[in-house]
Amino acid sequence: MAKKIIRSIFRFHGFRESFYIAFRGITYLFLYHRNMRIIFILGSLAFLAGVHFGLHGLELAVLCLTITFVFMAEIFNTAIELMMDILTDEYHIKIKLVKDIAAAVVLIASLNSLAVGYVLFSKRIFYLLHSLS
Repeated sequence: MAKKIIRSIFRFHGFRESFYIAFRGITYLFLYHRNMRIIFILGSLAFLAGVHFGLHGLELAVLCLTITFVFMAEIFNTAIELMMDILTDEYHIKIKLVKDIAAAVVLIASLNSLAVGYVLFSKRIFYLLHSLS
């Protein structure tokens, strides 16, 4: 009985349904948000570069976490922007500030990814360029 009451209050999804819902969200982001496609392409290129340059396990893990961090920042930014757009179509300074702050999270994650990329790839790229000359 208690289980039915809890289920009626909180709708529990099975694993497959939860996965499907999340997949729909990712599909939406890729279809309708250019920045997500750009982040995906750049993240994929960074990962392939990591494999090409022979990053060690921990280095590759840090790279993957960094790429994921940028993805998550953009996903949260998009979700916050959509939520703010639901509230009103009119201009409101606090809604603009919320959107600007959400965009700042993406900027910080992106700057962090550049710093991590520099640390992981700078020596390898330098040696590659030095060996070519």
